[in-house]
Amino acid sequence: MISKTFNRYIWLMNTLLQYKQVTFEEINALWKESCLGDGTPLPLRTFHQHKNAVEELFGVEIKCDASNGYRYYVSNPETLKNNTTRKWLLNSFTLSNMIMAGHNMKGRILFEEIPCGTEYLQTVIEAMQKSKELIVDYQRFYGRRETFNIQPYAMKVYHQRWYVVGYIKELGGIRNIALDRTLEMNLSDISFTLPQNFNAEKYYDNSVGIYVNEDLKPTKIKIKAYGKQIEYMRSLPLHRSQKEGASKYGVFCEFKYKLCLTPELSTLILAMGENVEVLEPIELREEIKRRLKECLTKYEL
Repeated sequence: MISKTFNRYIWLMNTLLQYKQVTFEEINALWKESCLGDGTPLPLRTFHQHKNAVEELFGVEIKCDASNGYRYYVSNPETLKNNTTRKWLLNSFTLSNMIMAGHNMKGRILFEEIPCGTEYLQTVIEAMQKSKELIVDYQRFYGRRETFNIQPYAMKVYHQRWYVVGYIKELGGIRNIALDRTLEMNLSDISFTLPQNFNAEKYYDNSVGIYVNEDLKPTKIKIKAYGKQIEYMRSLPLHRSQKEGASKYGVFCEFKYKLCLTPELSTLILAMGENVEVLEPIELREEIKRRLKECLTKYEL
């Protein structure tokens, strides 16, 4: 159960972000109307304690503009946008607050089903903090049961699944395991040293998804999106290397990337259906055509 105090921090952070500049009196009024306040006032001393905790937790600075009616505001909101961990933390616990607020909304707030495996998160984080190897009993899809000794370098969420990325001794290289395919996990006494040249973000610089083929070189890719798909790709880029090229408002827009040509990339493009077209490189365009033809043969009478 998430502590009520922590939920208060999340509420205060969201209130400051939503209202931009707000006085303590306005914050107090909003607090009394919220499910957390439940009609009771927010003491000024408690507000300042929460404000200090929010600054430390999210790495933001909350200032008070005395020249404008003593209004409080977050002076560096870009900190949250640039820090995916803090942004994820805020979003996750904001959702928790929403669920608590809507406890009488059963059947009206629907969620995607998330595979199991989250029970191992604490063990993985502990291993990363202590630089200890993990002993993992693992079951691949359509594969045999195996035991891995993994040095956990990083974690990643992809399509509602948690993955651990690190060096697996039995495979002799950096690989990943999915927590929902983990049968048992234990912290070992064997220590490891995180390689100085390993950076999780750089590791995935030229790949989409979770799998990385270090033998592949990134290549320039150009995709043409049509209609509504343009705004979908702008709001949720295929990859952080995404840049825009030629366009015609509401009709088409070309998106450029620098990525490795992997099966996962082709699958993501195919999932967009008729709303996108691969322009470059020719080998990716031909791969998409080949897979589309294979798909069509399954519908032939």
